Amino acid sequence: MENKDQIVIYKASDGQTQIDVQLQNETIWLNRQQLSVLFDRDIKTIGKHLNNVFKEGELEQKIVVAKFATTAKDGKSYETEHYNLDVIISVGYRVKSKRGTQLKLN
Repeated sequence: MENKDQIVIYKASDGQTQIDVQLQNETIWLNRQQLSVLFDRDIKTIGKHLNNVFKEGELEQKIVVAKFATTAKDGKSYETEHYNLDVIISVGYRVKSKRGTQLKLN
C-alpha cells in the first residue's frame, strides 16, 4: 500500500475558518497554531490542554506526536510538532468553545 502525504483543506461550517490539514499514515496532523484556529482559542490555552492530555496519561506522546518540516514566513524551514487525530479529538473535548462543541456534534 502506497502511503503518500497529502494536504486537505478543512473549512468550518460557518465558512469563516479554513485550515490546511496534513494527511499522513491514514490520520490527520495539526500543529498548535492550527489547533488554535480550529478551536478558536489562543495557543497558550491549546498548550495547556495538550500538556494535560499527556500528563494525565490519556495518550502516549511518542505515538501521537510527530515532527514535520514547516516553512515559516521568513522562508526558513523548521521542525514543528504536529498532533494526530486522537489528540485533536481529546483537545476538542477539553476546549470550551463553540467550534469545539460543533466538532463533538458532527
